Amino acid sequence: MSTLVDSAPGYRARHTLPLRVEAVRQLKRRRTMVMAAVPGALPLVLIIAFAIGGTPDGDEGGRITLIDTATASAANFAATSLFVSAGFLLVVPVALFHGDTVASEASWSSLRYLLAAPVPRSRLLWSKLAVALGFSAAAMVLLPLVALIAGTIAYGWGPLELPTGGSLATGDTLPRLALVVAFIFVSQLVTAGLAFWLSTKTDAPLGAVGGAVGLTIVGNVLDAVTALGSWRDVLPAHWQFAWIDALQPQLEWGGMVKGAAVSVTYALVLFALAFRNFSRKDIVS
Repeated sequence: MSTLVDSAPGYRARHTLPLRVEAVRQLKRRRTMVMAAVPGALPLVLIIAFAIGGTPDGDEGGRITLIDTATASAANFAATSLFVSAGFLLVVPVALFHGDTVASEASWSSLRYLLAAPVPRSRLLWSKLAVALGFSAAAMVLLPLVALIAGTIAYGWGPLELPTGGSLATGDTLPRLALVVAFIFVSQLVTAGLAFWLSTKTDAPLGAVGGAVGLTIVGNVLDAVTALGSWRDVLPAHWQFAWIDALQPQLEWGGMVKGAAVSVTYALVLFALAFRNFSRKDIVS
């Protein structure tokens, strides 16, 4: 069958299931709208919380943290929004976009029809992975973007005030925040890889999404076990807040480079396992 299709006049495997088609298919789904609304609403919830609870002014010990400077400027508010959401809130859309795409098609029994189109398995998986990565990146950009707009209205524009004292120049603020978002995206590639691999192993979307979120939480728990010592350095969770080094007067790259290397390594292995499993998967079973 594949030989006849490959030799058919005008057939080009790379032209099947264009990214635009897959993106439109995923964009029309209700869960995509929900995942756009959640990070978009968080900054508004924080503004309301600060309005009700008052301006943060440090803890009882007098130590000033990033959250305590949240209302200093729009930049501080955006940084705080990323800080409170990077550990869990941004994990959910990444897990959902990657864990739902393949498993949901399998649960609907539509995979066999996509492949009968015919769309090569590798092409199908690459399209879904590219779209899932794109949507995940969009969710991570949306949150600080909304936070900057809402923060400018609520607190005004200005330099990013540092908890340690001093501030970043206004011209350095947006590039540093962009670097923070980029690092958070890279650090979430492990969750993306887990969800995508599990999506090729099960026909239950909730299982793939929940499994990825659960394993990410386990990683966070293990990182909190200080008895593991240097073994924690190989945990992606150990480096998830290394982006704080980008919000210093002198930019420090060490932690972010190590964290990015760990995350990318795990992600590449998991993506490879997903493609290997899907190439051998019995779609009609």
